[in-house]
Amino acid sequence: MSKTPLTELGEFGLIDRLTKNIKHYHKETLKGVGDDTAVIGTDGEQNTLLTKDLLMEGVHFNLMYTPFKHLGYKSIAVNLSDIYAMNGKPTHVIIGIAVSSKFTVEALEELYEGMLLACEKYQVDMVGGDTTSSKSGLCISVTAMGKVQKDRIAYRSGAQDGDLICVSGDLGAAYAGLLILEREKEVFKANPDMQPDISNYNYVLERQLKPEPRKDIVEMLEGLNIIPTSLIDVSDGLASEILHIARSSAKGAVIYEDKIPVDMQTAGVAHEFKIDPTTFALNGGEDYELLFTIRQSDYEKIKDVASVSIIGHITENPAQADMVSSSGSIVELKAQGWDALK
Repeated sequence: MSKTPLTELGEFGLIDRLTKNIKHYHKETLKGVGDDTAVIGTDGEQNTLLTKDLLMEGVHFNLMYTPFKHLGYKSIAVNLSDIYAMNGKPTHVIIGIAVSSKFTVEALEELYEGMLLACEKYQVDMVGGDTTSSKSGLCISVTAMGKVQKDRIAYRSGAQDGDLICVSGDLGAAYAGLLILEREKEVFKANPDMQPDISNYNYVLERQLKPEPRKDIVEMLEGLNIIPTSLIDVSDGLASEILHIARSSAKGAVIYEDKIPVDMQTAGVAHEFKIDPTTFALNGGEDYELLFTIRQSDYEKIKDVASVSIIGHITENPAQADMVSSSGSIVELKAQGWDALK
């Protein structure tokens, strides 16, 4: 019997294969695999949201340039982003850590200091976890729980023909920050006496090392009385997330390159590396912005919100996602962003 290498399937292909035979035994399980979080029904007005992320040393972070405090903060932030991506509000986290003997107590205290700062900022309770040994490196596992009003929950699968595609903030900055850090790491390895000059890259470095989940966008949508027809966070790149919404909703999508928000510092880094800034936005990942669709009737409510860009619309063409380039040509979107198994 032939064996299939993990790289052949990739992360999402592997998830599909491993979870295809899952059965649910409790009527309270409203949503399992396939969205940003699981959804558990309750008797009250709110449903419970559950999600988990793993961060592995050497895969998701490099301790050569990632401070422990920032890493702790980020490990919480990326999980809370999944809760906000269901239009919900996070309430609790549980922490698991596997750690090798190369780490000191003080290093782990700094890690937890960052975690607790994130919990304080987003008013989330840390309620338990587990700690064990690791043969090599550091592994952080965070489980997050939240709540969402039953009449306000937003799945990936609700987009309808003609809906407007919106995204918060700007895109590609986290990838720009990663490239700067990786470049300076190589310079340091070649000459340890050389001190990195990163003073001109504060914005993109912060977006990489200390991302902020978009709680404010969820609150803004509630204040404007807008319920997104679909919603996802941008963790793997804009192209990948648009395809998730298109496939989950059995719809297509068209976005416009000149509408994609890219910060000037991000564009500057892209030009330094001789890469098109749009590539950063489409495929960079780790921005943790919110991508969502709204009904055309909600346009007047959101058109003047500075932190949101309307970048396209949903079409009837199932799972076909295209970008109209600045020159007017049609480019098919492909998921070329982060894949932990490739």
